[in-house]
Amino acid sequence: MTQWSTCTPHLKVILIGNSVGKSSFMTRFVDHHFTNLYRATIGVDFLTKEITIDKRSVILQIWDTAGTERFHSLGTTLYRGAHCCLLVFDVTSSISFDALEVWKKEFLVQACPSDPSAFPFIVLGNKIDLDYREVSPNKAQQWCSEIGAEYFECSAKEDIGVDATFHSAARAALQFLKSHHVENGDDIQIIQKQQEKPPNKKCYC
Repeated sequence: MTQWSTCTPHLKVILIGNSVGKSSFMTRFVDHHFTNLYRATIGVDFLTKEITIDKRSVILQIWDTAGTERFHSLGTTLYRGAHCCLLVFDVTSSISFDALEVWKKEFLVQACPSDPSAFPFIVLGNKIDLDYREVSPNKAQQWCSEIGAEYFECSAKEDIGVDATFHSAARAALQFLKSHHVENGDDIQIIQKQQEKPPNKKCYC
């Protein structure tokens, strides 16, 4: 029996995209809080939350990345070991939607998953509470069908679709972890060995 099957799985979920309210979306899910005050993410934000998926407890490790070019160099370190990726755009900004293709390609290059075609992506259209939009649901859904990703429309401000999106991400991440448990098991063993205390010195007198 593998180690992850007897312990509470830790699932690493990455949020990427332009500056489109990713931090607000993450905070709404974890802390049930929303603020209109804008605070740009400097590098990376990180939160955790334990939830139940299909009668099993999992711990989501949610990583929110800065949506600016100068922090893209953090990608390699940040993306490695991810189990699911949320591609986030603003439904009122076609630019943010068009950028998702670049974000997706960059993620696959830097995360280097063992099976890129099987890696789970979820696309999230944020800010549906606003009265106007530049990206129609049909346009977003069509692109998601092409890349094999689930699509959700949400509002962090009004708490619409937030829980459903993260629960779907957790389910996809857990399935990915199960199907790649050998690889992930090796990673866990490496981490444990680094944390082990050195053995006491023995006297061979």
